[in-house]
Amino acid sequence: MTQDLTKQEGSKPFPIVGIGASAGGLEALEGLFAHMPSDTHMAFVIIQHLSPKYKSMMGSLLQKHTTMKVREVMEGMVIEANCVYLNTPNQNVVIMKQTFHLLKLVKTHGINLPIDYFFRALAEEQAEKAICIILSGTGTDGTLGLKAIKGAGGMTMVQANPSYDGMPNSAINTGQVDFVLTVDKIPDALLKYVLHPYIKHPTAIDPPEESFQQNLQKIFFLIRSGTGHDFSNYKQNTIRRRIERRLAVHRIDKIENYVHFLQQTPTEVEALFKDLLIGVTNFFRDAKAFEILQKHTLLLIKSKVPNSPIRIWVVGCATGEEAYSIAMLILETMDELKKHAEIQIFASDLDNEAIDYGRMAVYPESIVADVSLERLNRFFIKEDDSYKLKKQVREMVIFTQQNLIHDPPFSRLDMVSCRNLLIYMDQPLQKKLLPLFHYTLNPNGILFLGSSESIGEFTHYFSIIDSKWKIFRRTEVMLGKISNYPSIPFFDAYTSKQPPSEKTVDHHGINLPNLVEKIVLNDYSLPCVLINEKNEVLYLIGHTDNYLKAPAGEPSFNVVKMARDGLQHKLSAALHRVIKEQKTITYEGVQVERNGDIQTINLLVRPLTGKQLPQGLILVIFDNQISAKTVISHKTTDIESDPQIASLEQELQSTREYLQTTIEELETSNEELKSTNEELQSVNEEMQSSNEELKTSKEELQSTNEELTTVNAELQSKVEELSQANNDINNLLASTEIGTIFLDNDLHIKRFTPAIKKLFNLIPSDLDRLISDITSNILYENLYADTKTVIDTLVRKEIDVQNQAGNWYFMRIVPYRTTDNIIDGAVITFVDVTQLKKAEKSVRQLATIVSDSHDAIMIQDLTGVITSWNKGAEQMYGYSEEEALKMNIARIVPDNKEPEALDLIERLKSGKVIEPIETKRITKKGEILDVCLTFNERVDDNGNIVAVATIERDITKYKRAEQKYEKTIADLNKQLAEMKEKY
Repeated sequence: MTQDLTKQEGSKPFPIVGIGASAGGLEALEGLFAHMPSDTHMAFVIIQHLSPKYKSMMGSLLQKHTTMKVREVMEGMVIEANCVYLNTPNQNVVIMKQTFHLLKLVKTHGINLPIDYFFRALAEEQAEKAICIILSGTGTDGTLGLKAIKGAGGMTMVQANPSYDGMPNSAINTGQVDFVLTVDKIPDALLKYVLHPYIKHPTAIDPPEESFQQNLQKIFFLIRSGTGHDFSNYKQNTIRRRIERRLAVHRIDKIENYVHFLQQTPTEVEALFKDLLIGVTNFFRDAKAFEILQKHTLLLIKSKVPNSPIRIWVVGCATGEEAYSIAMLILETMDELKKHAEIQIFASDLDNEAIDYGRMAVYPESIVADVSLERLNRFFIKEDDSYKLKKQVREMVIFTQQNLIHDPPFSRLDMVSCRNLLIYMDQPLQKKLLPLFHYTLNPNGILFLGSSESIGEFTHYFSIIDSKWKIFRRTEVMLGKISNYPSIPFFDAYTSKQPPSEKTVDHHGINLPNLVEKIVLNDYSLPCVLINEKNEVLYLIGHTDNYLKAPAGEPSFNVVKMARDGLQHKLSAALHRVIKEQKTITYEGVQVERNGDIQTINLLVRPLTGKQLPQGLILVIFDNQISAKTVISHKTTDIESDPQIASLEQELQSTREYLQTTIEELETSNEELKSTNEELQSVNEEMQSSNEELKTSKEELQSTNEELTTVNAELQSKVEELSQANNDINNLLASTEIGTIFLDNDLHIKRFTPAIKKLFNLIPSDLDRLISDITSNILYENLYADTKTVIDTLVRKEIDVQNQAGNWYFMRIVPYRTTDNIIDGAVITFVDVTQLKKAEKSVRQLATIVSDSHDAIMIQDLTGVITSWNKGAEQMYGYSEEEALKMNIARIVPDNKEPEALDLIERLKSGKVIEPIETKRITKKGEILDVCLTFNERVDDNGNIVAVATIERDITKYKRAEQKYEKTIADLNKQLAEMKEKY
């Protein structure tokens, strides 16, 4: 059946399961494949930590537990289903187009991480079909690779209750593990996952689009109700794949049933929310992009005004690697320029757990694959199997939970980094966020996007710094265009006092000049100006210099400020009425002064409305085609002759000047209020940042307090241990009865044991005195000189000395070494060897007796091999000692006596006492001797017999004399008997 299935499916893609294992992995792998069917239609790739010089026997061991083929990975090998593949030593395994490729290890600053290496390649190759399993092992290898597979939409599993929990726990701590199971339960969960319809045949069961959309909106509602976050503007393909993966994880066959499951299971809402966030990142992702970015941060820091902070916003920071990467980049750049400034990096994300992880700033050892040795040494502290960022870097980054769509943004920024976030959002949302980034950036600020992202149609907002790595610079645009940023909830509060309107539409792409020119040419054919709701000039048509002028001081496009004398108050009033009444306002006979001349015009102010027009556009038209006399000279009017009229004109002029002053003051106040409002907004942001900093500081203080408590407990324990060790040492030195003196480099006494008082007249007050100043009763005059020599040459001195009472002591002088291997004086010890000397004397005497004895004295082991042979044995048997030590005792035992000899050995081994016996021996010349044997067993420390010592005395002549005597007696008895018979 399995073969039929394989043939039927042919070359269809099949799941590839990456398995990472290290210490304790053999037992886990055997248990895993013992429960794994052989017809899963999956391929399993096992990546282990292998010694470069060790040939693994994993293949033969694993083959006993599975009927699948177990193969070693080879270059160019095509992956097949229902096979188990093993990595090779000293090479990293990658996969491309269902084919294995091997890469030789490159010596780097960090340890090799073969599991991470393969998992990342698997994520790129298989995407949502990728599956990884992390089994028993030490360290953190596999953690970053697991995150990459999760980010690609794959499935992740970890062994529960492993023999070594380093790798499994590191993976679980990422919060991105789908299953934590014992090895016997992993196969069942794995098979149910890959056989789920959404994984096996995703297109075969697709529900109708309308039905899917309805259920999708329900899911969005449940997520928003449970977490407060709306995903309706995210790309639906991505959302769909993530939801389908959750269906496969929970073995739910229909999306309608999953909606019901979400309603009943609040924890699944949170799990789906985390899946949709796709919080996958790493340090210096796209290293080349960071190299280019560093060049432009250098220019940014150079141009920064002294005492002005550098403010950076990292959007969608996940667990903080990117924010810390930028922090390290800034520190390196400032050191290069030798110019330092305050750095504020705001790192925001929706995922509160990821934010907390980033605040801890502790990352697995596997980051060595992304961080250079120089940066590791400079910015990190090694802690067991992890790296912790130093406080200098941590303090630069302020983490905060933030919803980019609804929460207020940061402002006055020098850089915004939003990498690989926009690709998950649909076009309307992207069009809202890019103007937002433009608003938050300072002039010439930097926008840093992901390699797959772009600014789209907003090329007038940003200029390109690097097109490949998507680095842009903010460009200045007309204020009118800025005011028409697309409407998003938090943006209206910053850009307009008007509430969002349903009629508000995006005017980008409309040719405003052509539209206005068409209206004016058809209706008026007069000079006019197009303005926005803030009275800012957007476009000019015709000759308007008779009515408008450039204001003095700071350049301004405000049409009221640009209006000439006589026109300002009418124009201001007309604009106010147009905004309020939303209809065309006309003022006739308006007198406008230019260079001392006055012309009379009609002023028309018309609101522009329509479905295709942005809100707030106003057209101001200057009509100078009136029948009355248009130009009146001040010097030729008749009214100057009337004093009353002149007085009224003067009063009117004063009133106008006062009114103009009032208007200017009001405008100044408005500008100040705007500035104050912006400052308050900035203060609010800084307060938020300070609040986050205080929260972080509080957490750090709590952590520090816990650390201090722990350290205090450890110190207390160490003090007790030290006190106990000191007592133990004192008792040890006192109980050994070995006289010891500790001297410093100048041979002053630092310490001594009680036993030394037998040889030296020492009292406690003698500490710090020279050893040569102390009287002793040893008969040795070179103690001071020899000790000095030992300290200088580091060669120990050992000698036997005698005291005045005649007792012998073994004296040893050695250098005193500290734990850092530094010579800090000398140690002199005296061991009483008087009894040993006496014993040696006795032994020498006994050895002389044994050696010179005429009896043969020998020692043999329990197999009969001779181990000792004295001179008496040489004389008796004719073998020299050199010859005898190569012999077995059987050489000198006659053949008919061998059973007797073996029986004697067995009787000795059984513990029986053997009395002296008489037996036969044969000499080197073949002569048979009569000998008397005395046995003595030799035992080891446990009382076991290990050898036999024998004393053998030659009694041949006595035997022969005895035989002769017996023969003589026999002869005499015979003669006596014969005589008795005769007589």
